[in-house]
Amino acid sequence: MVSGPVPRLVVAAPSSGSGKTTVATGLMAAFAARGLAVSPHKVGPDYIDPGYHALATGRTGRNLDAYLCGPELLGPLFAHGARGCDVAVVEGVMGLFDGAAGEGELASTAQVAKVLRAPVVLVVDASSQSRSVAALVHGFVSWDPEVRIAGVILNKVASDRHEELLRDALDSVGVPVLGVLRRAAPVETPSRHLGLVPVAERRRAARDAVAAMGAMVADGCDLDALLGLARGAGPVTGTAWDAASALAAPASPASPASPASPASPASPVRVAVAGGAAFTFSYAEHTELLAAAGAEVVVVDPLRDERLPEGTRGLVLGGGFPEVYGAELSANEGLRADVAALARRGGPIAAECAGLLYLCRELDGLPMCGVLDASARMSGRLTLGYRDAVAVSDSVLAGAGMRMRGHEFHRTVVEPGAGTAPAWGVRTPARRVEGFVQDSVHASYLHTHWASEPGVARRFVERCRTS
Repeated sequence: MVSGPVPRLVVAAPSSGSGKTTVATGLMAAFAARGLAVSPHKVGPDYIDPGYHALATGRTGRNLDAYLCGPELLGPLFAHGARGCDVAVVEGVMGLFDGAAGEGELASTAQVAKVLRAPVVLVVDASSQSRSVAALVHGFVSWDPEVRIAGVILNKVASDRHEELLRDALDSVGVPVLGVLRRAAPVETPSRHLGLVPVAERRRAARDAVAAMGAMVADGCDLDALLGLARGAGPVTGTAWDAASALAAPASPASPASPASPASPASPVRVAVAGGAAFTFSYAEHTELLAAAGAEVVVVDPLRDERLPEGTRGLVLGGGFPEVYGAELSANEGLRADVAALARRGGPIAAECAGLLYLCRELDGLPMCGVLDASARMSGRLTLGYRDAVAVSDSVLAGAGMRMRGHEFHRTVVEPGAGTAPAWGVRTPARRVEGFVQDSVHASYLHTHWASEPGVARRFVERCRTS
């Protein structure tokens, strides 16, 4: 119920590419190897790192995003994920103080550390410096006194002599060195156009990589000292987030289309949620909210399953990499036809990013579901960032006027045809309309976190029940 008693620490860095994921995932695996129940968390909207965290801990990776959910939900969502655990490890995002553009500390690792009153371990890429490391760490320690940087892990250290120079320099800063990882310790974590390759696409190799990270951190870091830091985290009290309670709470004033009401007492309505290697981007809280709203949630893999599960009344298509699996998705004509038939008979469909592409007429010339009269293609341009949005059309997810925040992350372009209305009016970074609403279909590039507006899950399930 309360987040305070759970030992916790935040793994951060001065910048991206310093080794946060390796250290955080390795630390989770090393703690788990000691028999501890480890709760894994990731700051920001990242979907890929939590998959590696889940492999390391055997528990669902959870995101903490103050922009998408609001700072007030950070503590409850953390407590929800960490319930019953011995220790929690939170991997930061970008540099320690980097957050939403133009929004100060909002959505930064520093903000999460302050809300959770958690000590920060700073991972420093020391490959091209010696004494200068002291100036770097001193700057981060002194920048915000409310952020407690309790130790440093030095990454990519070249030799014993290099380590000695770094330790001597850091003596003057008064921040202990809690670990040293050598430069010549490679761990295979392949990347492509949107970051690391997800666990679902390389499960056996990913397990080996996670095991290697755990061994490397256990060998190079003082696990007892790190666990002691986690146990010394400051007191934070608050009720853990719960899907049923969230649905029962009054709707926010900005959500006129999501009135609070208890979940239907009727028998569960079957809702299929896309999974498998092509659809790996989702938040665990979405399925929890669907279930609490009265859905029987079943997983469908568009790469392998030739039909929707029998009795499916609605479909949720999250994000992922349909462009990587375009040929396989196109070849599964049976499921494509089933999805199109569901849309024709009015079955609600909610699609984000990859789901949007899958619903199009074609993707890079390959036939897709044809639910939307739109064509999608890969582009060389990365679209990335947080978005403020307002629903401009009534849909199976939202009523016109509902406000929600989202995140965009893709290298594709969708050229719309006719017969649809826009889903969102987007204010960030410029005013525009985005997405598609067509009959029972809501499709958009925006990734949203339903914990911020639980009414969307209730609305969707109710539409499934009455369709």
